Amino acid sequence: MTDKTDIILIINGRAHAISVEPRKTLVDAIRDDCGQTGTHIGCEHGICGTCTIILDGDAVRSCLMFAVQADGRHIRTVEGLADGETLHPLQQAFITHHGLQCGFCTPGFLMLAVNALEHNPNIGDDELLDVLASNLCRCTGYQNIIKAVRAARDEMRGAKAT
Repeated sequence: MTDKTDIILIINGRAHAISVEPRKTLVDAIRDDCGQTGTHIGCEHGICGTCTIILDGDAVRSCLMFAVQADGRHIRTVEGLADGETLHPLQQAFITHHGLQCGFCTPGFLMLAVNALEHNPNIGDDELLDVLASNLCRCTGYQNIIKAVRAARDEMRGAKAT
């Protein structure tokens, strides 16, 4: 029998007290123990970016961390982007610009792009492409993903300017 460790994951502002095996990945704890299934599991090797979340303000691959490493830390998942019924500008841009096909990679792209735009609202196209290149889309929807992120960036810039 494996000993379990009691931890608290603070996901989208809500504390989840859970008991996990020390080897349980953060993505599995988020999905299985906390019921936040918007974060997807892809390669489980940190390559595809599907499991990207924001941990204490930084985009991370949640398949590469153990849940115990996130004890007491602030986690933001795709479920935390919308403000009630109001979608985040990036979520709306993905809809408007058809930035998803099968939708499997979408949560990871949303979290990666939100983090990049929050850290650098004036991010240029080249740097933006470099950031987005770290996540994979198996349906080859990259062009519309890029259009959506650019549109959201421009809209978010405009909102800050007014």
